[in-house]
Amino acid sequence: MCTVCGCGTGTVEGQGHDHHHHAPHHHGHGDLHFGHGPAGVEVAGMSQARLIEIETDILAKNDRYAAANRARLAALGAFAINLVSSPGSGKTTVLCKTIEALGAQPLAVIEGDQQTANDADRIRATGAQAVQINTGKGCHLDGHMVGHAMEHLDLAPASLLFIENVGNLVCPAAFDLGEDCKVAILSVTEGEDKPLKYPDMFTASRLALLNKVDLAPYCDVDLDLYEANLRRVNPGLEVIRISARTGEGMQSWLGWLQGALTRKAARAAAE
Repeated sequence: MCTVCGCGTGTVEGQGHDHHHHAPHHHGHGDLHFGHGPAGVEVAGMSQARLIEIETDILAKNDRYAAANRARLAALGAFAINLVSSPGSGKTTVLCKTIEALGAQPLAVIEGDQQTANDADRIRATGAQAVQINTGKGCHLDGHMVGHAMEHLDLAPASLLFIENVGNLVCPAAFDLGEDCKVAILSVTEGEDKPLKYPDMFTASRLALLNKVDLAPYCDVDLDLYEANLRRVNPGLEVIRISARTGEGMQSWLGWLQGALTRKAARAAAE
């Protein structure tokens, strides 16, 4: 787990940084549980107390970078969304369609992937400015990476900043990037029990976009059960059903974004 191994640096479009490698994990047959201790994880040769100490140190350092990012965004009145999901949920497609629909709304994108600039290129094709972060062996973005990427963006006041995290439902849940909220994208093809298998991510998110609903009739899935399981792990979670391909539900998503940006501006004015 990243909070134990300490990985957390990447490459911002060609600017390299060292990165720790994850140790391989080997599991046999049967039901084996390694996350029941206070640390929520097990590493051979380390006590639970030591794991908690390491995790606390890593997250505290990350939180300092995240706080600096948050202060910069607040000064601009910008609203930042950390888009999280498993691979293949449709994050980039949703994002491209969102950018196109937002029109003249000032915005920018930070793209996170282990390798390639493919997704950043797709975003730039919409006309939006985007910076690609390649994490190498890393499986998540962190506050330092995002702060470095923000230096390469011309963020206008009252912008939307979309941070498309690495496709992973585990480690990104633990790392604050300075965002205003996490938005989890879940494809109907992933199975109704996905929220129950990866509860930390959906607990950390404010909104879930249930994507690819146009495929539901062909996948033998129960959309109501998806929502029930999402709210089972996070009773306060908002859920919007969408299809980036057909446009179903996209107006509700766009309205949510505009409302979030307006509310942030109102809070800033009141303060």
